Amino acid sequence: MGHAHFERAHFLVAARELAREGGPGQVTVASVTDRLKAPKGSFYYRFASRDLLLGELWLATTLAYQEGFVAAIERGDGLAAALHMPAWVRRNLDDARLLLLYSRHDFVTGDWPEPLTLGVADQARRFESCLERFAGRTWGGVDATSLRLSQFVLADAPLAAVRPHLQRREPPPALVDEIITITYRSLTVGRPTPKVRFKKKPKHDGLRGAIRHRRKSPSNPERG
Repeated sequence: MGHAHFERAHFLVAARELAREGGPGQVTVASVTDRLKAPKGSFYYRFASRDLLLGELWLATTLAYQEGFVAAIERGDGLAAALHMPAWVRRNLDDARLLLLYSRHDFVTGDWPEPLTLGVADQARRFESCLERFAGRTWGGVDATSLRLSQFVLADAPLAAVRPHLQRREPPPALVDEIITITYRSLTVGRPTPKVRFKKKPKHDGLRGAIRHRRKSPSNPERG
């Protein structure tokens, strides 16, 4: 009987399954190879480290989320961009829990593996570019205050609305869309450029970096 042949994708699928079951901390080289009944040498032939495996998983999930968000911003539909989060959560509940209940630092601690640094930087720039484009169109500038407001209506407020449902492993109801829509319109429709000014632009490293609520575990959301 020949040996089983394992592709790179097999290890990513196993890591995704384990992370969905118990969070990123559940993913170890041993747990992944045990899930696949694969030798550890087969893992290390494809991934230099656990960080590289988990980093690829986080980046792939982030890019999958960003696709619809960026498309909405590019067609000038800010409300659709804000509502993209609950819509994507409904279609991808397990992946949404990984992306939105955990920080990227729960996937990779310290510096990112070199093969991923360009992709991570690119997705962060893409998100920042979306904020700037929306801020310029909505408030006429890309100063710190306009960017902070953009971050709130496009990311922070939608996350606050969907998060309790993510914790309960349930799709967000239609009420979530209504909350996001009311919040969005109250801050953007017929509003002049805000008078209160922030001195510094918000710092972030992409969608999850812009949302500052780092959580160690969905079962204990107040840790971290």
